[in-house]
Amino acid sequence: QVQLRESGGELVQPGGSLRLSCAASAFALDYYAIGWFRQAPGKEREGVSCISSSDGSMYYIDSAKGRFTISRDNRKKMVYLQMNTVNPEDTAVYYCATRLTCRSGDWLSWGQGTQVTVSS
Repeated sequence: QVQLRESGGELVQPGGSLRLSCAASAFALDYYAIGWFRQAPGKEREGVSCISSSDGSMYYIDSAKGRFTISRDNRKKMVYLQMNTVNPEDTAVYYCATRLTCRSGDWLSWGQGTQVTVSS
């Protein structure tokens, strides 16, 4: 059974930083791409970033480029999303998910989400 658990969400001021973590258990993280998603109140869930399993290629939505950094530590079975210079539009529940590649395929497993609130 694939399990993912996000953590690190918190209340942060605009312009601040935080790091989200996604812990994977029960499988070898090496073989999977990991994506970060977010869903704000009243909005559809959107993909934020993805890191591939094969070569570590990283993908970001335009609003995250230059501010967010995705990384992975396969040995620890962890994936991180470093979020810098956050703004209120980043407020959402953030989820991590797995699939075989970043480019295509079904998302196989999801975490329960972690709340990020950007407010002064």
